[in-house]
Amino acid sequence: MSFFETQHLTKVFGGLTAVNDLSFQVNEGEIFGLIGPNGSGKTTVFNLITGFYPITSGEILYGDRIINGIPTWKICKLGIGRTFQVVKPLRRMTVLENVITSAYNRTSSYGEAEAKALDALNFCDLAKKKDYPAKELTIGDRKRLEIARALATGPDLLLLDETMAGLTPQEQAEGVVLIKKIRDSGVTIVIVEHIMQVIMNLCDRILCINHGEALTTGTPVEVANNKDVIEAYLGKE
Repeated sequence: MSFFETQHLTKVFGGLTAVNDLSFQVNEGEIFGLIGPNGSGKTTVFNLITGFYPITSGEILYGDRIINGIPTWKICKLGIGRTFQVVKPLRRMTVLENVITSAYNRTSSYGEAEAKALDALNFCDLAKKKDYPAKELTIGDRKRLEIARALATGPDLLLLDETMAGLTPQEQAEGVVLIKKIRDSGVTIVIVEHIMQVIMNLCDRILCINHGEALTTGTPVEVANNKDVIEAYLGKE
């Protein structure tokens, strides 16, 4: 039994097939990368896994449980957390209050939610800004806040959607350290990222998709040297 997998996952919007017969497995404790050109269906896959979109056909398995058709909030309670490509914190609330709202996924007690939120902020090196209004954060700190909010839900599987986009090289390096720390804490990670230097340094295995279909899965070196992957990104000679 795999930790997480999709089987023949398909999503059709009207006449457009955004994800087509996509099957892959994620092992417990690994960092699994999902790459592909713009519009290849990566974020749609995340939206299907977390129940934002209903699937057209196929199955999504988390451990021994089929989770397609389960409401988004129940999927979060099962232990699947995520970040979003466009970060949208609750701007007029403080950094701490933003994370407390996520921590209520695991408790109905304000004291426990606050403690979980502080743990997440400490983990993400944001505790010193806990009383800042979220709207005052830099883009780098907003990305960390997004991760802290996801961690506060108590995930065993974390889906990270372009957490490095818009960051400086120094912030990207710090982000790599943080993501590895999350994995070392016992959380399995699936990451969508366009910055190849980041994805190649982070991942144990990578799946490349194009037009919603799998091109290849392998180690970073295997994927980077795959002819179909190179053509998908750069075109044919």
